[in-house]
Amino acid sequence: MAKTIWITGLPGSGKSTISEELKKRHPEFYVLRMDEYRRFATPEPTYSDEEREIAYRSIVYIAKLLNEFGHDVIIDATGNMRRWRELARKTIPEYYEVYLKCSPEECALREAKRRKRFGAPSNIYLKGKAGWPVPGVNVPYEEPLNPEVVIETDRTPLDRAVDMIEERIFRSQPPCD
Repeated sequence: MAKTIWITGLPGSGKSTISEELKKRHPEFYVLRMDEYRRFATPEPTYSDEEREIAYRSIVYIAKLLNEFGHDVIIDATGNMRRWRELARKTIPEYYEVYLKCSPEECALREAKRRKRFGAPSNIYLKGKAGWPVPGVNVPYEEPLNPEVVIETDRTPLDRAVDMIEERIFRSQPPCD
């Protein structure tokens, strides 16, 4: 059965970096990047609550469809509201959640140094301080309650982080309900 792995965490926590490394090790996976999806679906995003609701519900549905056609999926998305990740857990039979835990300060430092990659917007923490809606700054980020994997990305090297995902998801029991 095809699986979906949602890699969640604050902007700058390492979601795209870990997604990319996981895909290198498992090329059969499709990566759904919220930054790329949003750029396509909402070329001039407002990041309003309504827009976020539509975007996250849509990406869950796309992952579900890809799984139904036999494709494994990695969702690379902040998913700041728990209800969106729980929707995925309820609707996708083989669903796994990976929470990248990283301090907001470290995320902001990383994001400030980040090269333009994966369609991610730049300077979001600065924009957040100026009033732009940013999870972890002025929009809540609801930490997962029961993720299959928790990785402290400010303390864990990239290779070890991906090893942790593989150990739990690829070499372990089915997901928890």
